[in-house]
Amino acid sequence: MKLKNKTIIVTGASSGIGEATAKTLAKAGANLVITARRTDRLNELKASIEKDGGRALVVTADVTSKKDWKKVIDETHKTFGKVDSLVNNAGLMPLSFVENLKTDEWDKMVDVNIKGVLNGVASVIPDMKENKSGHIINISSVAGRKIMPAGAVYCATKYAVRALSEGIRLEMGPKYNTKVTAIEPGFVDTELTNTITDEDVQEMMSQFEDLTPLQAQDIADSIYYALTQPEHSSVNEILIRPTNQDL
Repeated sequence: MKLKNKTIIVTGASSGIGEATAKTLAKAGANLVITARRTDRLNELKASIEKDGGRALVVTADVTSKKDWKKVIDETHKTFGKVDSLVNNAGLMPLSFVENLKTDEWDKMVDVNIKGVLNGVASVIPDMKENKSGHIINISSVAGRKIMPAGAVYCATKYAVRALSEGIRLEMGPKYNTKVTAIEPGFVDTELTNTITDEDVQEMMSQFEDLTPLQAQDIADSIYYALTQPEHSSVNEILIRPTNQDL
């Protein structure tokens, strides 16, 4: 009952962790605002949620666009009244070796993984200040704790998300009763690796073939855990790896 009628925005909801999270939170009674760029996938998710008795609002948006974020918030207010929580999940991971100068991919990672997260935070803070409550969940990574070859830029973005999460907690927690959680997954079986174009990295990734990866649902369960803690308890970080991952 803790999430009953709570309104939660989930970015990157068209697949993977975002999709699994939206379904999990909807089953718990939350009102879901699902956003991503792929409208068809969002509509399929909405239909699945509603078939199971949940409520979902589709707002097609690019997290790097402040204009799109205004649309997300306006539609959320119109349909559900206010924002209670945000799951900042959208992200890219086109790993590459720095010497290969995939600078366009670096820019995209900074835009989505850092600026997109900042845009989401900026969009929901007014509601959380007014309500003196709220919960921001940012998806970081084990790469926000450990640097890996071919991950210099990606790791930098995830370190930034982790630092940002702690900074928001320090500012918003005591003053506005707002919780902040950084979720830091290890290797997860999602579409994230599909964006890798560096052939040297694709060869390197073969080392993970014997790894039993986490599933998107594992991360969704971690998010649910963080969101359903007692009012006085704030889970600030969850680091979750596959059991046989050594990085």
